[in-house]
Amino acid sequence: MLPKPESALIIVGHGSTLNPDSSAPSFDRAEEIRSRHVFGEVHCCFWKEEPSFREVKHMVEREDVYIVPNFISEGYFTQTVIPRELQLDGPLTLRDGKKYKYCAPVGAHTSMTDVLLHRARETAAVPEEETTLFIVGHGTSLNDNSATAAKAQAAALRERTRYAAVVNAYMEEPPLISDWANLTATRYALVVPFFISDGLHSYQDIPVMLGMESEPGAAASEREVFRNNPYHVRDRTLFYASAIGTEPLIADVILEQVAAWDHEHGATS
Repeated sequence: MLPKPESALIIVGHGSTLNPDSSAPSFDRAEEIRSRHVFGEVHCCFWKEEPSFREVKHMVEREDVYIVPNFISEGYFTQTVIPRELQLDGPLTLRDGKKYKYCAPVGAHTSMTDVLLHRARETAAVPEEETTLFIVGHGTSLNDNSATAAKAQAAALRERTRYAAVVNAYMEEPPLISDWANLTATRYALVVPFFISDGLHSYQDIPVMLGMESEPGAAASEREVFRNNPYHVRDRTLFYASAIGTEPLIADVILEQVAAWDHEHGATS
């Protein structure tokens, strides 16, 4: 995309008061984009950390502002919380002398499939024909958006790869990731958490569900080494990746969502 020195970019994350690793992916992607000199300003804001949604509005100096949610899927936060807190009326909001351009979340862009594939192949250099790739989402009976996103990515990966199987599995709804050994008969299993950050789920809950650990471990920032692949569990060779949101290529996805907004609404809107 063309440089936008007269524009600002805000990357919006969830954040956490308990997990110090939650905001790291957003800050890392902001630093990468800042180093490319694409925007005149690049900021982050969070629902549960500083700077807050309301604070960031006072940090931005440019009049033209792109807002990209660093979330896996459309849902309550992208459709209700962020618009409410940032006072957004829709894709384009004119307020207080500024143009706020609200983009779709990173996980909704089609290029996320490329990022998942890159992370999978980087994690495990094994024959795809002998490997089952698991894309793991949270899943819940209250909101199925994250489950839908993982399902869509698994379907796209089936069309583009030679993996023996690509399975969308979940923590709280079938197919359960805890049943992974019963969901495949391949020699190798490769698990990629479909989350933005490494925290409670990817560092603590899922490893126990996979049988890699008997009890939850420490948070990411408290470990010198995240994982020692491969693991030998249930007579299989298991590879476990870090959460997809930690992948540096997400910076490109953020820029793709900005370009998608321009394509749909007009860069000069």
